[in-house]
Amino acid sequence: MSTEAVFKGWAGLDDKACQGNLKFQEFEPKKWDEDDVDVKILYCGICGSDASALSGEWGPVDNVCPQICGHEIVGEVTKVGTSPDNGIKVGQLVGIGAQSDSCRECDNCKDHKENFCPKQAITFNSPYGRGNGKGSISRGGFAKYWRGPSRFAIPLPDGLDPDIAAPLLCGGVTVFTPLERYGAGTKAKNVGVIGVGGLGHMAILLANGMGANVTAISRSDSKKEDAMKLGASNYIAMGDDLKKAFEPHARSLDLIICTSNPSELPVADYLPLLKPEGTFCLVGIVPKPLEISTFPLIMGTAAIAGSNIGNPDAISRMFKFVVEKNIKPWIQKWDMEEINKAMPSFQKGDPRYRFVLVNTDNGGKL
Repeated sequence: MSTEAVFKGWAGLDDKACQGNLKFQEFEPKKWDEDDVDVKILYCGICGSDASALSGEWGPVDNVCPQICGHEIVGEVTKVGTSPDNGIKVGQLVGIGAQSDSCRECDNCKDHKENFCPKQAITFNSPYGRGNGKGSISRGGFAKYWRGPSRFAIPLPDGLDPDIAAPLLCGGVTVFTPLERYGAGTKAKNVGVIGVGGLGHMAILLANGMGANVTAISRSDSKKEDAMKLGASNYIAMGDDLKKAFEPHARSLDLIICTSNPSELPVADYLPLLKPEGTFCLVGIVPKPLEISTFPLIMGTAAIAGSNIGNPDAISRMFKFVVEKNIKPWIQKWDMEEINKAMPSFQKGDPRYRFVLVNTDNGGKL
């Protein structure tokens, strides 16, 4: 049995949307395809990308109206097409992250690396590119229901709390992917995490769960106690003199995950922390181009890398991993009816360390 969804959500209509001016209204979901599912949304995390879109940082908000953001969605399947992926059934709990579709035809898609598909659809403000839904604009999780391809609705394993799962779907998998790729706890036994925030706190939890010795790196000592509770063994407060702060820790790290996104980043100042053949990996977007001499890269055989969002298979592996290791992001829950209070609070930097919106009328629990 399925329930017919009514698609309503909190829409951004202008560049003041993030200031507490989201409007609750009906919206048009993608046109139905037989590999789609409808999902009754229980929880949705708030991510920096949502704030960037709704504040006009990525272009005028009214360029795509209405903007229904939110891409850390957890909910219950209420309708399934005749040809679903993942064996999804009505009543099942699933999670949807930052990607909602791909072309299914390129080499990346065939290799289950849909996050590299050049024609992928992001979960909000992005046109779908195939099937009946071609040309439909994707709508995210600041809503009562979500509709999209079942391939990108990842079943939650037993033992994973749905509210905890929400922030893992973007923030979590964004750091899980490079930690897994570069062998945190195995090849990379010593891992540094720059930034103790939404992504950074999950990077500490995950790297520690993988068996790595974790060093948290932050501007001041204000988050040291939290970092240690999260599983860090060491802590570096950078202060204003990076060279002085880093000198006692020279060549101590195999891998550094940079989760912060300052306007500019003096990446060369961080390289002395790396052991030979170490990797500095960015997951936060730094607007100003990086500047670095080739000499320290060559002398240390160092690599500077970036890492994309995770594909559906990576999300599934991460879900199983966090259940096995009993990893739980630190979340603060808001009734989704109070989204116009939650967004300004998020913008001020209040989360410790991730906000999750709850549709209590759909069955979510505060």
